[in-house]
Amino acid sequence: MMRSAFRVWIGALGLALTFTWGGQAQQAEARTFRMGFTPFPYEITLEAVQDVYATIGRDADLIAHHFDNGVPWPEAFSGEPFSDHLMGDWELRRGLTPEDMPVYLALTPVNFWRTGLALYHGEGEDLPLPAPWDSYPLDHPDVKTAYLNYVLRAVEYFQPTYLAIGIEVTLLLTNAPDQWAAYLDLHRHTYGGVKAVYPDLPVMASVAAGALLEGYTDDPTEAHLAGLEELLPYSDYFALSLYPYMTAYTTAQIPADLFDRLAALSDKPIAIAETGYPAQTFVVTIGGTEVSFDTDADKQNTYIRLLLDAAIEYEFEFVVNFVLRDYDAVLAVITDQAILDIAVVWQYIGLYDDDGTERAGLETWREFLALPLEARDE
Repeated sequence: MMRSAFRVWIGALGLALTFTWGGQAQQAEARTFRMGFTPFPYEITLEAVQDVYATIGRDADLIAHHFDNGVPWPEAFSGEPFSDHLMGDWELRRGLTPEDMPVYLALTPVNFWRTGLALYHGEGEDLPLPAPWDSYPLDHPDVKTAYLNYVLRAVEYFQPTYLAIGIEVTLLLTNAPDQWAAYLDLHRHTYGGVKAVYPDLPVMASVAAGALLEGYTDDPTEAHLAGLEELLPYSDYFALSLYPYMTAYTTAQIPADLFDRLAALSDKPIAIAETGYPAQTFVVTIGGTEVSFDTDADKQNTYIRLLLDAAIEYEFEFVVNFVLRDYDAVLAVITDQAILDIAVVWQYIGLYDDDGTERAGLETWREFLALPLEARDE
């Protein structure tokens, strides 16, 4: 999810509230894109976890295993076993993934806040980096070795259909631009290493979509576009992390040309690595100012249709709606206010609400899911 990309322009809230909530659905006979979710649970119980996987088995033909919680750096470097904590998560995921369902595996060497090297995954997630890893830049030789080893072990374990070796990596250009060159070096090394072993596996890194479009965020757009140009030769797909409400438009408007502008940026096949749109109003505090995101299930449904119509038109490779079902119950047991402040941003993007009631967007989603899957035109 786009943690530090959530930079809404307070001054832009005066935008003309010209809603893009209408439009005619395109008629389609087939789709080129797989449709999936992450198995993010709506409650912290085994029953909820199992239910999410079972529901994905019915409402998707792709599952996204998204790991943005640290890397086992020393173990990956030395070839030692990964921690029980990490392997327990992997085993649960593999065991519950619906049989024969294609997997999108997303890994990243960049930390949760997109400011530098990912933290340590040992007997817990996002632990402080042990020495000497706490002093290594992204392009340190040991980082390159460890990260490639980690990726290859994860690929061997999950046997994915698609692989991301970086998540929202271009946000370094906003948060730590001095580290971009080092990241690119690491990325090229990892991409080449994976392709040497798995030449037919599609490999990519996702980028922050809003930062690529002038007027959407306060990110340095030119720098993001230049970074995209440097990254794409080593990314088989133009993979986007896209949350259109996390822009200057908030939930007041979805520009009708959103996907046209994005599609014009690359000739590579488009993959929506993660996306979502809230179906319920929420409030966040940005820079000391409370901002209300006024929305409802109809607005969410309009976005889902706009997204999937664009996926038909531009022959996307896959689309991942990050959350399957709202997770109110998860937030109810979290006491860390910093986590609560950021987690609410994605709380209501499920196609089921927190009670498990289906939203209108799910009906639209199933309409496209029912279409036969065909290969893209090359």
